[in-house]
Amino acid sequence: MKLSVVILNYNVRYFLELCLKSVVAATSKIDAEIIVVDNQSTDDSCNMLKTNFPEVKLIENTVNYGFSKGNNIGVAEAKGEYVCILNPDTVVSEDTFIKILEFAEKESHLGIVGCKLIDGTGAFLQESKRNVPTPEVALKKILGDSYSYYANHLRENNIGKVDILVGAFMLIKRDVYHLVGGFDEDYFMYGEDVDLSYKTLKSGFHNYYFGETTVIHYKGESTLRNKNYANRFNGAMQIFYKKHFKKNTLFEVLVALGVKGLTLLNIQPSIENREVKSIVLVSNQDNKLLESKMAFKLNLKSNIEAVEDAQQIILDNNVLTFRQIITIMESFCKVRMVTFRILPKGSNFVLGSDNAVSRGNVIHF
Repeated sequence: MKLSVVILNYNVRYFLELCLKSVVAATSKIDAEIIVVDNQSTDDSCNMLKTNFPEVKLIENTVNYGFSKGNNIGVAEAKGEYVCILNPDTVVSEDTFIKILEFAEKESHLGIVGCKLIDGTGAFLQESKRNVPTPEVALKKILGDSYSYYANHLRENNIGKVDILVGAFMLIKRDVYHLVGGFDEDYFMYGEDVDLSYKTLKSGFHNYYFGETTVIHYKGESTLRNKNYANRFNGAMQIFYKKHFKKNTLFEVLVALGVKGLTLLNIQPSIENREVKSIVLVSNQDNKLLESKMAFKLNLKSNIEAVEDAQQIILDNNVLTFRQIITIMESFCKVRMVTFRILPKGSNFVLGSDNAVSRGNVIHF
């Protein structure tokens, strides 16, 4: 088997359904398996999965083990030559895995491969490619200089070596994953992707950013910016520095202050509330049930060339591929102040997210 896609889920039932539909489409031409590890969700995630995706292997944990252990449990069951760690609040293109696997097969000493990530507004996520967050780099970021924090030597559509990749999408050979010890279970949530990337580098492998495929990552679903986030993020970075950098008491104090300051900055971002004056349904058929749930009449369009500011665009996956949806989001976010929602194929809901600090929006019809 070539590929195992491991998805760790916790209470994001509707985003998981959308994610799985995209992954099923993206693995249709690959010898692959999909493994979902559920960390004791209290929503309808597991029932939905059993009903709609019987081909997916489901592991139901009776305890919320956190990100590291949850993913390690999934990888332990994987049979693929490659493993992709994938967040449930992501959407992949139909050719994402094909492109990345073609690239991976050509590289020697391959560590982790990441890809271009965009948020629910279509905007590029800089954390898709980062440098090692040394204490100096972290402190610079606190002071407002984030240039050295991100891997700015590569443009967002480029391919090249980077140090750190994000846990929302990480493709790695299963043997390499086990060789470096997988995710360190000292981390409950946050920091484990930095740790795994750094361990892989230290073991002599090369990590790559692959900017020729794009994946949506609805950040607010898995990274709620609240007090618990602040505490866990702070604790995770303390673990990372203690494990990988030479002990220096003064430096540790500065790092602790820096990380806490960075955390405060991260959990209090400015949230842009995007105005919606009308709604466009990009489809070839009316949807009266959906329209009855919306605040505005749906304007049906087969294309969106005439989209205007302050419009919400509902992208119908019944007629648009995931690749087309992602391309539209990337293109129009740069020229119009709009919001996006996706209507998954065969589903009775639309969903999307307009910021990275709160839960997304799901509308049933």
